[in-house]
Amino acid sequence: MNILNETLATIQTELKAKKSSYNAFGKYYFRKAEDILEAVKPFLLKHQVSVRIKEDIISETPVPTIQSTAILSDGENQITATAIVGVDLNQKGMQTAQQFGAASSYGKKYALGNLFLIDDTADADSTNSGGTASKIVNKAKPKMNEDQLKKAIEYVKKLGTQDSIYAIEMKYNVSAAQMQELYAAKNQKNG
Repeated sequence: MNILNETLATIQTELKAKKSSYNAFGKYYFRKAEDILEAVKPFLLKHQVSVRIKEDIISETPVPTIQSTAILSDGENQITATAIVGVDLNQKGMQTAQQFGAASSYGKKYALGNLFLIDDTADADSTNSGGTASKIVNKAKPKMNEDQLKKAIEYVKKLGTQDSIYAIEMKYNVSAAQMQELYAAKNQKNG
């Protein structure tokens, strides 16, 4: 194993990135790219490496698509990990720069997560329930009933963001018909 690979393995093993943001609807904490970058900083001087993120637009149709690349470098060699995200240009209520910024933020987070082996799916603290990871992984999401759908629609109308819909998907098993109602509520808010 070369030195850069050893350094990456050390960082992957020791890195603890806090989840500093809270989603009120889904009632869970989540991390942003900034949380990961802040957690990586102590390793940089210690291991004489740097981390940077490069972004490229790799497609313009049918939607603009951004490739985010997280790069760990020792000045001579580098190890990279990528993430690809689409830009939601139908996100009403947001200026184009905000639409690209939101996609960029997601891309950076997932590229860094891929590089440092950070998995946001079904970990014990993603639901803030105090349970064990095995309990959470084995627990199926409940189907959304009509009352929950009404509350979810109000939530989406209030915020009008894609994140509000993602939060609902994290908490409930949402049918295609219910998803259409949620998107209609989002578009109504931003219309």
